[in-house]
Amino acid sequence: MPDAFTTRILNVSTGSAERVVDLTHDCETFLSEVAAGRDGLLNIFVPHATAGVAVIETGAGSDDDLLTALHSLLPADDRWQHRHGSPGHGRDHVLPALVPPHATLPVIAGALEMGTWQSVCLVDTNKDNADRQVRLSFLG
Repeated sequence: MPDAFTTRILNVSTGSAERVVDLTHDCETFLSEVAAGRDGLLNIFVPHATAGVAVIETGAGSDDDLLTALHSLLPADDRWQHRHGSPGHGRDHVLPALVPPHATLPVIAGALEMGTWQSVCLVDTNKDNADRQVRLSFLG
C-alpha cells in the first residue's frame, strides 16, 4: 500500500518580474505518481515570506488582473517600514496576508478536484528572489 503521507519539493524560477505561475500540471503529475486512486488532501505550501498560493482562473487575463489588484492594494512605493531590497519591497512581505502561502485541495479517486476554470498558482511579487520552492504534500 502506498504511503499515507507523501511530499515533494518543486523548484520554480519566477525570474525578475512579478508572476503568477500555474502549478496545476505539477500538482496533477505529483498526484498521478503518489495518490494511487485514493481520496485525500493535497496541500500546497510556499516556504517564503514574500509569495503565496492562489486558486484562480488563468489564461483569460485573471492572473494579470490579480497582479493589477495587488498593485492597487499594495503599491511598490516608500510607505513600507520594511525597506531592504528593491524600492517598495516591503509590500512583498505583506502579500502573504492577502494571498496565503498555502492551499489545501480535495483529491478524489487520485485526481485533483477543482472547478472547470480553477488553477493552482504560485503568486510571486518579489523581483529580488527568482528561485522559489513549493512543497506538495498528499495525505490520503
